[in-house]
Amino acid sequence: MIAAAATAVLIGTALLWSATAGTIDVKNVVNNSLKAMGADNLKTIEYSGTGADFSVGQAMNPRSGWPRFTYKTYTRQIDFNAPASRMQRVRVQGENPPRGGGGQPLVGEQNQNQVVTDPTQLNNELTTMLPYSFLRSAANATDATVKETKMNNKPYTEVSFAGPNKAMINGYVNAQGLVEKIETSIDNNVLGDTPFVTTFTDYKNFNGLRFPTHIVQKTGDWPSFELMITGVKNNPSITIENPQAKGKGKGEPGGPGPGGASAESPTENLGGGCFLILGGYASVACDFKDGIYVVEGPQNDQRAEAIIAASKKLIPNKPIKYVINTHDHFDHNGGLRRFIAEGAIIVTDEINKPYYEKIFKNPHTLNPDYLSKNPKKAAFLTVREERKMTDGEHSLEIYHVQDSMHNDGMLMVYLPAQKTIIEADEFNPPPPNQPVANPSPYWEILNHNLERLKLDYDRIIPIHYPNDNRKVMKAELLRAVGKEN
Repeated sequence: MIAAAATAVLIGTALLWSATAGTIDVKNVVNNSLKAMGADNLKTIEYSGTGADFSVGQAMNPRSGWPRFTYKTYTRQIDFNAPASRMQRVRVQGENPPRGGGGQPLVGEQNQNQVVTDPTQLNNELTTMLPYSFLRSAANATDATVKETKMNNKPYTEVSFAGPNKAMINGYVNAQGLVEKIETSIDNNVLGDTPFVTTFTDYKNFNGLRFPTHIVQKTGDWPSFELMITGVKNNPSITIENPQAKGKGKGEPGGPGPGGASAESPTENLGGGCFLILGGYASVACDFKDGIYVVEGPQNDQRAEAIIAASKKLIPNKPIKYVINTHDHFDHNGGLRRFIAEGAIIVTDEINKPYYEKIFKNPHTLNPDYLSKNPKKAAFLTVREERKMTDGEHSLEIYHVQDSMHNDGMLMVYLPAQKTIIEADEFNPPPPNQPVANPSPYWEILNHNLERLKLDYDRIIPIHYPNDNRKVMKAELLRAVGKEN
């Protein structure tokens, strides 16, 4: 073991010296590092342990990290030659009590078995997930470069090349030939060009393969994935076949994001100048004298564009004056940038204003959106506990949902003339006629707020509208919380 460690140090030292002297190319750096890690003949691997994923964009407030879901067990097999990957994990609630979004509260254990067999998709993921894959991607890149650098006063060889999204991917190889960090940028429709960093620490020798036993990925300012490795199998015999499961699940980098909707969104006349807009996350547009007031700008540019188009068709010859934002989760604020470009004023809880002012200035060069092509400064109208908006003929009321476990800045909207509540995530109705053994605390909190405010309502419009498009009435919430008359 001492001889092996000394050899690794010599390899790493030679690697750095040669890079400085300009006598070594990228492939030499890669080969030396793979050899130092015992991965120069790595064809398959299996690693296991425990860890967590974190729901990006679902924080309790703008100052807190992404909410955590814990892995009781985690095992991944990879065939680098096929290429193919199988990940099996048992996922449980990590925030107790639940704090934030992302599908909380998760009741019991969630067993997941996910297979990736698409070569491009797998290579893109593994390049920033495993040090060996990063090195091989660097060796195959036509634009890769190496240079000597320092981090925390320690010498490193920095290996860089452009990723598939054109952002540079930089990896840092230490003097022992071990990759310690990989950093790049990814596109996020809310955050824009977002730092994505993977760190590898506590390398251990597993039957000749040096593998990091602690892997952490950060998306933006907060961890989004973490593994604590307890076991590694070097070149095991594995077979991975599952052509119908070619996706990644929540918590894995590059997983599925929210979709958009067609411009011809289904609508419903709620009366009194207000209209429900479906076809994606629900929104409501109301006709006021000075313009159109829209409740919720969700998901992304595409969905926002559909809502704007539907609003202007339903209420012609008026601008979008306000867009009311229920809370700062990315699936609910992902369309706000499109509304800013439209000239709309964002109505949001007061805790969100500094955060929005900051992130809406972020560059969007990897995937330019409508606002980046049509710059306009964001304008805000904030809410503390309540705000009533009226033009003398039409009115709506905005209330802070006190003690929300989903988001500290949660707002709901009341349409008094329509006797309708518009809310997000506090009550996502279960399938009709399904017995409810344990009411969600979110449902009870919403009901408590409605009782506290003494709002006279008959109907609830959830932003996450029921898949069967049924009208959700007051009786459904009361039944769900065990208060049915």
